[in-house]
Amino acid sequence: MIDVSFFENDLYSVEIQKLEKLLKPNSSIEVAIKREDLIHDRVSGNKFRKLKYNVIEAKNQKQETLLTFGGAFSNHIAAVAKAGELCGFETVGVIRGKELGDNLLQTLQQNETLKFANACGMKLHFVSRSEYREKHAASFYENLKVEYGDFYLIPEGGTNNLAVKGCAEILNSDTSSYDVIACAVGTGGTIAGIIEGSLSHQKVLGFPALKGDFLKEEIKMYTSKTNWDLINDYHFGGYAKVNSALISFINSFKEKHNIQLDPVYTGKMMYGLTELIENGFFSENTRILAVHTGGLQGISGMNEKLKRKGQSLIV
Repeated sequence: MIDVSFFENDLYSVEIQKLEKLLKPNSSIEVAIKREDLIHDRVSGNKFRKLKYNVIEAKNQKQETLLTFGGAFSNHIAAVAKAGELCGFETVGVIRGKELGDNLLQTLQQNETLKFANACGMKLHFVSRSEYREKHAASFYENLKVEYGDFYLIPEGGTNNLAVKGCAEILNSDTSSYDVIACAVGTGGTIAGIIEGSLSHQKVLGFPALKGDFLKEEIKMYTSKTNWDLINDYHFGGYAKVNSALISFINSFKEKHNIQLDPVYTGKMMYGLTELIENGFFSENTRILAVHTGGLQGISGMNEKLKRKGQSLIV
């Protein structure tokens, strides 16, 4: 039986935590972080927000299966798998990397994300990288329907109009007094929702985790507001790429504030935001709210990569 009550609960009042140790003594700037990561241990942050109205719509359409796409370490794949388990949907994850399916037992032993998704009941459908690039083709879609029957399609990363609607709810009356809203940017859906939910006096700053200028056009597909900008200097070389300075910052941030950041999204955002504050980017008396969008499940996979390279780990 499909039950979407998990997504219908009022979870707006998640904690806003001041980051007093982030600032120099006597600073007039105020910085806080909205702990969207505390919504749930797996369907957390922007994943909860993106999935909320999609899951409700799937139920309204009387669908029983959710199908989506992602890489082997995708936060989105893990979140959809858990959402399906919580609500009673069957789930299918189309995973980039056909070789991962050649020895599934070994893959599940080595990959915590796919192991978790599989444990939630998600059917893992592995395709080659060339096939994955064709995932928007009608023939690709029809072949999936032949194999899995009818399904509700959630795009890679979860971004669509319903996702933007959900992410707009990140901001509410509790956040109205802040001048600047900062968030990490992946596919652009989360920041588009935050922009839509922002007030006229607020500036939204996005910190992309990916290289390239294409994101602005993606974001403009979902919002006509202009009170936003992207800070493109803190991607650390591209998606899921890190260096020792970033890992050191994430570990130091946790020690100071007792808040875990992830290395792909929130770590880069907070690193960039901290540097901007230190360099005088913001005027005096600015009130800044950073949004913690979750994504912590990916830390174990990143640590495996760091361990193989003999580098310091995220603690």
